[in-house]
Amino acid sequence: MHPGTVEGVLAELAALEDPKVRAVNERHGDDHGVNLTKLRGVAKELKIQPDLARDLWATGNTPARLVAILISRPKLYSAAELDAMLREARVPKVHDWLVNYIVKKNPDAEELRVLWFGDEDPVVASAGWALTSERVAKAPEGLDLDDLLRIIEAHMKDAPDRLQWAMNECLAQIGIRHPEYRARALAIGEELEVLKDYPTPPGCTSPYAPIWITEMVRRQG
Repeated sequence: MHPGTVEGVLAELAALEDPKVRAVNERHGDDHGVNLTKLRGVAKELKIQPDLARDLWATGNTPARLVAILISRPKLYSAAELDAMLREARVPKVHDWLVNYIVKKNPDAEELRVLWFGDEDPVVASAGWALTSERVAKAPEGLDLDDLLRIIEAHMKDAPDRLQWAMNECLAQIGIRHPEYRARALAIGEELEVLKDYPTPPGCTSPYAPIWITEMVRRQG
């Protein structure tokens, strides 16, 4: 079996499956047991292969999809393809990598952000919010930050997990990057108390927006 074929890659990934890694991943909703450093090693050996990437994605296998993302050329996907891929990507790590490594680097990212932002499926909507956070941080011109804060204040508390996480990131980015909105972002975070009790390892910043905003502003200062 040649390693650069779908069968070869699937066999290589199957050989890396580790029950201990799977136990940890499954707690986060990721249905595989491949160490991500080793998985990145497989992708590095394959290099960029857009056709193989599409074939690996089509298997539906989670580690294969992660490798597919890493060996893709982001600009070659159409908006329609990426929309279909995102709607299929139910595994959190696949969803995150697809948004961060492919969609954010695709020419149609803004079109997809608008399409996904208000989607009825909260997992799809979370991708729209992730792309919005990116714009809040890097290209806020034309965004209505007042309106974003209004939506967050009204809906974040009761949003499903992944959408709530994405809205919370947007709240934090508004507070960190835009001093004129900082007091309001802090007040919304304090009022809603979303992720206030999230267990944070030593040396990491809490995702609770008031702590996150304050810490990042302190580092900038």
